[in-house]
Amino acid sequence: MDAALEILDPLVLDRLYAYLLPAVTTPTADGSVLGNGFDNSTSAFSKSPSQSSYGSAWPRDNILRQCASILVITQVGATLLYWVFSAFSYYFIFDRRLEYHPRFLKNQVRQEIISSMTAVPWINIMTLPFFLAEVRGKSFLYTRVDDYGWAWMAISTVLFMIWNDVMIYWIHRLEHHPSVYKYIHKPHHKWIVPTPWAALAFHPVDGYVQSLPYHVFVFFCPVQKYLYMVLFVLVQVWTILIHDGDMISGHWLEKYINSPAHHTLHHMYFTVNYGQYFTWADNYFESHRAPRPDLDPLHDALKVMREKGLVDEKGHPIPQKNKKDE
Repeated sequence: MDAALEILDPLVLDRLYAYLLPAVTTPTADGSVLGNGFDNSTSAFSKSPSQSSYGSAWPRDNILRQCASILVITQVGATLLYWVFSAFSYYFIFDRRLEYHPRFLKNQVRQEIISSMTAVPWINIMTLPFFLAEVRGKSFLYTRVDDYGWAWMAISTVLFMIWNDVMIYWIHRLEHHPSVYKYIHKPHHKWIVPTPWAALAFHPVDGYVQSLPYHVFVFFCPVQKYLYMVLFVLVQVWTILIHDGDMISGHWLEKYINSPAHHTLHHMYFTVNYGQYFTWADNYFESHRAPRPDLDPLHDALKVMREKGLVDEKGHPIPQKNKKDE
C-alpha cells in the first residue's frame, strides 16, 4: 500500500483532495497568504513525501486521508482484479459445460458475484489497520534495493510463499473444524462446482482470516515495497485462477503445485487439498488427493447433457433445432 500511495498521490490523489478539501487561506499583514495546505508555487518534487503541490486541508501524512485513500484503493483494486481476471478465466478457461453438473446451483454465477462483491468492502475495512501501519512506516517494507541487495529480493519472495503456504494450510484446515466451519467457511463451500466468480465469495471474516499471512509477513521480514505490491497482486490472481475448474492431470507439476484441479477436488470432497500454492503440506499431513481423469466433475455434467439431448455419447454437441424452424 505504501508503494500504491507513492504512485497515486502525485498522479491523482493530491488533486482530488485539493478539490474535495481545499486548504483554508488566511491573509497576513504584508498581503501574503497563509494556509493549512501547501503553497502552490513550489514544485512537488522539491517537497517532502508528506507534501504536494496541490493545497488541501488533508496533507499526505494526514491519517484520515490515508485511511480514506487506502479504502478507495483496496476497493477499486480488488474489484478490478476480480472482474478482469474472473471474466478472463470464466470465458476463456472455465469449461461452461460444468454448469450442467447436477450440483451446480440455479443462478450460481450471479450468486457468486453478489457474494464476492458483498464480502470485499468488509474485508477491506478489516485489513485497513495493516495497510495503515505499512503507510505510516511501522512495517519492514523498504524502498532501495541496495539496502538488502538483489539476492534478498529472491530470498524474501521464497520466504513469502513458504510462510503463506504453511499458514494458509493450517488456517484453511482449522476452518473446516466443525466448531468453526458453520460460522465462517461454510458460505464458500456452497459452491460444490465453483466458477472463477467464486474466488472471493467468502464470508468476510473467512476472507480476512485467510489474508492475514500476507499482511503479517512484512511486519517481521523485510520486503522491497514494489516487490511486495507485485506479490500481493499475484496472490489475488492466483486465488481466482485456482477456481477455474480445470482438471488437467498427469503432468509432473501436479506433484508439487496446488493446481486448479486440486482446488476443484477440495470443493467436491471437502477434506482434501487445503494448500495455497504447493502440495507438500497436504502430502505431509495426509490430506492430499491427486487429480485423476475419473474424478473430473465434467463426467457428471456430460451425463446430464446427454439426458437433455445436448451432446452425443462421445460428448460432441448435438445441433439444436431453432424454435422458429419448428
